[in-house]
Amino acid sequence: MMQILTTTSALTTPETRQGVCNLCEAICGLTFQVQGEQIVSIKGNDADPFSRGHICPKAVALKDVHEDPDRLRRPVKRVGQGPDARWVEISWDEAFDLVARELVQVRQQHGANAVGIYQGNPTVHNWGNITHGPLFMGQLKTRNRFSATSVDQLPHHLTSYWLYGHQFLLPIPDIDRTQYMLMLGGNPLASNGSIMTVPDVRKRLKALQARGGKLVVVDPRRTETAAIADEYLAIKPSGDAAFLLAMVHVLLHESLAQPGHLQGLLKGLEDLKHAVAFFTPEATAASSGIDADATRRLARELAQAESGVCYGRMGVSTQVNGVVCQWAIQVINILTGNLDKEGGALVTHPAIDLVKTGLIGPGHVGAWRSRVRKAPEFGGELPVSVLAEEILTPGPGQIRAMVTSCGNPVLSTPNGRQLDQALSQLDFMVSVDFYINETTRHAHVILPPTCLVEHDHYDLVFMHFAVRNVARYSPAILPKPDGALHDWEIYAGLAKRYAQHAWALERGGTVQRLRGMLTRSAMSRLRPDQLLALGLRKGAYPLRMKQLRAAPQGIDLGPLRPGLAQSLLKKGRAIGLLPLAIANELPLLAATLPKATPDADSLTLIGRRDVRSNNSWMHNSERLVSGKARCVLWMHTHDAAQRGLSEGQTVQITSRVGQVDAPVFITADIRPGVVSLPHGWGHGRQGVKLGVASQYPGVSLNDLTDDQLTDRISGNAALNSLRVHVKAA
Repeated sequence: MMQILTTTSALTTPETRQGVCNLCEAICGLTFQVQGEQIVSIKGNDADPFSRGHICPKAVALKDVHEDPDRLRRPVKRVGQGPDARWVEISWDEAFDLVARELVQVRQQHGANAVGIYQGNPTVHNWGNITHGPLFMGQLKTRNRFSATSVDQLPHHLTSYWLYGHQFLLPIPDIDRTQYMLMLGGNPLASNGSIMTVPDVRKRLKALQARGGKLVVVDPRRTETAAIADEYLAIKPSGDAAFLLAMVHVLLHESLAQPGHLQGLLKGLEDLKHAVAFFTPEATAASSGIDADATRRLARELAQAESGVCYGRMGVSTQVNGVVCQWAIQVINILTGNLDKEGGALVTHPAIDLVKTGLIGPGHVGAWRSRVRKAPEFGGELPVSVLAEEILTPGPGQIRAMVTSCGNPVLSTPNGRQLDQALSQLDFMVSVDFYINETTRHAHVILPPTCLVEHDHYDLVFMHFAVRNVARYSPAILPKPDGALHDWEIYAGLAKRYAQHAWALERGGTVQRLRGMLTRSAMSRLRPDQLLALGLRKGAYPLRMKQLRAAPQGIDLGPLRPGLAQSLLKKGRAIGLLPLAIANELPLLAATLPKATPDADSLTLIGRRDVRSNNSWMHNSERLVSGKARCVLWMHTHDAAQRGLSEGQTVQITSRVGQVDAPVFITADIRPGVVSLPHGWGHGRQGVKLGVASQYPGVSLNDLTDDQLTDRISGNAALNSLRVHVKAA
């Protein structure tokens, strides 16, 4: 009898399949051992020309996500509210009808802007969201669109829009050939790169050093990356703008600027020199915490290096001067002749080029503003820092319904408790997600897509950030379960059903709406891989789907190469070095340099990331959260002694908007006066259905961050450099 009941997987022969880990930006190639419909093992793929066999702990957890009993497999509808709420499975047809009917009704009663959209970071990790999401989202025609972009990367896009004419012309460090890398606020050994897709980064940085190059890390905390650097400087939080502007000053006033082949494209060089005249290394030292001699030396070293690149990420983006920082980084690379140069900063040449094909537009800024705070849009999206107030503030245009896609803004955006309260008051909310998490617990309907190993994948976005040009199509590792839908099928179904309901409510509708519905219906029948096949035929490489399918480990398209200057010349576009918004901001920044002494009892809070974590995604995997506690407050030994605190003691952390309790970790690897909490935690809220995460809840950094504290130019969230008070709990 036991032999008869043996499972199919036990009788099948193990198979080897190649795929990717799309849990973080590195998108490492993996080798899966599969038996039946079970994953037996996951290893790095040595044949992958990009990741070269690299694997981190997150990749192994793909098996955990696939097998997670908390993962939703069918649509669910919330019945009731608060602690008595329960979730009931419904059919896809019922779910699509319910969503379409409710959203159409809200729009009919309150206008298009009464529906808000939030798209989370995982949206760009799953290509079906990108290919088919617009079929549905576009029909909503709302100006209240938000995404994770304005949590941490809007300054990058705005800077590229101003300097190079397109939000996605993002120069990437040529890390494999550079001789000098100056890194601010980035920790790729934990993140595997960020707006720098760089798997196997430790070996790449070690190779930089082995060829005689130098790695300099500037950060308030001695990060994992800083620990292997040739030089580490402990900058003051939010001192980056002062430091970077001082470097620009040195380059211009010591005649070190040598833009090389970009010289003829530059406009406003003298205006720039005048604008940074005040920011001498001596004048900025108190604000940055880096002495004048060190600033001058680093500027000279970078200018004189055979090749070099300045790179800044989270720490410099998520602060009140985020745009100034990212603009100054680009200017430094331009002035040192390292932009559009091998070993410097180069734009990528992906097989599917979203810029050249026009699939992503160049962007625009300030075409409209938010209703309450008058914050400017960028590229059709408002900064997420204003989302809660747009829900909570009554009046015409108030958000009454939300669509969230693959996101958890209650944990990932500023003043999460306020947003938590706001979401609970919505008339209707639908979430595309396969977990009932801190955000989706407020939804009336949750539509779960297949998980990461059950669908195919191609990197449409991250190849624009990659440190090498590659193309890689990964078939699904496991078959789609019966009754499940891929994300692209969900959006196609929503698009069709929404159009039908809107047509019916308009008493027969218009010819234009009917044509639009038919067009969307035709598009929705094309799978993402079919759209990819069409895109490859228009690409710059002689690639076809047959070749990609035959090489699931990826096809190497070569190192990054110059091309930005040539592209700008063809368009007749110059690089205006001093955008008006920056010119207006610099005098204000100069006036704040002689800062008043802060409250002696307060500390400055910054975030951090662990290699086992990616935002709030992976905390329901036992293998990733077990062991030593990771949601702890880092504090310098001097600050702990002043407050009479001991290792592991629970402390109370208070900001303007909230208060949390966390254990303290005492260390010398953080600047005095600075404390650090990781982001993505805080799973103790009522109604969350995450069994493992609820046992390791931690606290949310964003219950402390301030929705009113943003980058002054863009409105990007300022999640770093927050003044807090810490005492024994």
